Amino acid sequence: MEIMNLKASLRETVGNGPSRVLRREGKIPAILYGPKTEPVKLTIDKADLEPIFKSGAAAQKLLKLEIEGVDGARNVMIKEMQKHPVSRNLLHLDLYAVSMDQKIRVMVPVVTTGKSKGVEMGGILQIIRRELEVLCLADQIPENITIDVTDLDVGDSFHVEDLPLERDIEVPADVNFTILTILSTKVEEEEVEEEVEEGEEEGAEGAEAAEEPAAE
Repeated sequence: MEIMNLKASLRETVGNGPSRVLRREGKIPAILYGPKTEPVKLTIDKADLEPIFKSGAAAQKLLKLEIEGVDGARNVMIKEMQKHPVSRNLLHLDLYAVSMDQKIRVMVPVVTTGKSKGVEMGGILQIIRRELEVLCLADQIPENITIDVTDLDVGDSFHVEDLPLERDIEVPADVNFTILTILSTKVEEEEVEEEVEEGEEEGAEGAEAAEEPAAE
């Protein structure tokens, strides 16, 4: 797994006013925290963040953080990104210090490979869980969870217990939930036809009631 470098400097100012000033200067206010780390206020140049965001899935990247004037680099991950609701510009960054010998929880996207037999016969691939929570060491975070759907037929489902997990990666789950399934288009067509027939029957009943003479 690639570990990307990130530089930061200590920040003393707090509040919306100073933060706006920093952003106008092309910098992003941030904070570093963790189970064995006292919260540290930081400033990061926006230009230093661009390579991380361009690499995709920034929240899954392990970063080696160097703080100006502080000895030793730290392994961190992006915990939260606060963005402007309209412009979507980055406003604030939360960094989480991680230990390389302790497992962490992270969300990983689900991707499929192959074309299932069911889809070739006219079925529809329905992905129910597009992300899965994974428990693993920080340097073993997978870029994605890949599922081969080639052998899945219409009506088949793929559950969390079917996952071929590598190394010491876990998916913490209390139940064997469904990740994806192959739906039959015939079932959907039958449901639509039933709804139409019910609607026609209701309309006919209404018409019959309208034709009945009023009671004298």
